[in-house]
Amino acid sequence: MKIFLDTAETDVVRKHFKTGLIDGLTTNPTLIRKSGRNHEEVYQEFKDIGLTDISMEVIGDASNMISEGKRLYKKYGKVATIKVPCTPNGLLACKELSDSGINVNVTLIFSQSQAILAAKAGATYVSPFVGRVDDNSFGGLCLVKDIAKVYNVHGVKTQVLAASLRGIRDVGRAFEYGANIVTMPPGVFEGMYKHILTDKGLQLFDEDYAASVKE
Repeated sequence: MKIFLDTAETDVVRKHFKTGLIDGLTTNPTLIRKSGRNHEEVYQEFKDIGLTDISMEVIGDASNMISEGKRLYKKYGKVATIKVPCTPNGLLACKELSDSGINVNVTLIFSQSQAILAAKAGATYVSPFVGRVDDNSFGGLCLVKDIAKVYNVHGVKTQVLAASLRGIRDVGRAFEYGANIVTMPPGVFEGMYKHILTDKGLQLFDEDYAASVKE
């Protein structure tokens, strides 16, 4: 049961990594573009923070994804998990990279059949996009459950990395339904600490402690 952050904000990652609760990181070209920084600069800073599993997205045709994936792996070592889309080109790249001993995260998974193909191609992780499936009137968490079930039935080693989680409730449900890993924005992670009854209980304990000290 692992928690990844989905962000390109290095300062935020550094703060949360210190808790010992963060196991890895996912990001994408959109998040990196919003940060206003070069993607390899961001990857290096994440590595320097201490992260040992960083999904690094590659684009283009299969040959471009393969060459870029191998270059990133050579530069960053085992912390580099190469992220490819679930397309014919992406799965060709997945097969070549995984056969070379490089971890691969197959992203943009929206169906059980796509997850099956990704596993056959040797994916280390598949990333079903829970929130985006929900946006299209289907059950994103049910997709996680369906993928985990078929993997368990057939003893598949590929891990389910539930992505596009938009709420705290989704995190628990994703794990309940068989996700090995969940990745989430920092705001969702921060919200996991919070509960109104915890706040009320802490307030009561603080008041009772202060009163007992005065006695």
